[in-house]
Amino acid sequence: MSEDYTGSEGYEQEHGYEQHDDHGHHGHDNVIVAEYTDGTASAYVDTDGDGYANEVYNDTDGDGRADEAWADSDGDHRLDTYVVDTNGDGHADQAYGDTNGDGRFDIAAADTNYDGRVDTYAADTNYDGRVDAVGYDPNGDGEIDKTVIDSNYDGVPDTVVYDDPDTNPYARA
Repeated sequence: MSEDYTGSEGYEQEHGYEQHDDHGHHGHDNVIVAEYTDGTASAYVDTDGDGYANEVYNDTDGDGRADEAWADSDGDHRLDTYVVDTNGDGHADQAYGDTNGDGRFDIAAADTNYDGRVDTYAADTNYDGRVDAVGYDPNGDGEIDKTVIDSNYDGVPDTVVYDDPDTNPYARA
């Protein structure tokens, strides 16, 4: 059983390895795993076969689960999405994204009370490097209750939106 994976004749496939076309390219994802002497590890995954890592995972505490992950969400060879499991429960507690491709994160989201739901977010909506909107869910019901916005982009928050009447100090009963 032999197939040409490299473009040259004579490359023999190892026994027990089967080729699949799961991601639009021939063969499995190309994966490099680096295991370090302290028990931590990193994995670099090329999902589209172009020679660049589309995903990177780090196990920073040696428990066998990724604590940090980066992804190239748009195929431009930049890792533009970053997620972190800060408490080791296997779920992302923080996420950051570069939505316009300039290499800087424009949006951030966090689960600060570790209940599996985003309760805080921040966004740079005009891509000037400053946060323009912050929202949070102080009562943990899974819905953003208060949003603070810099609507004229002068660096000073000027609008507060209370999305939940239960947390609005100005709501009338």
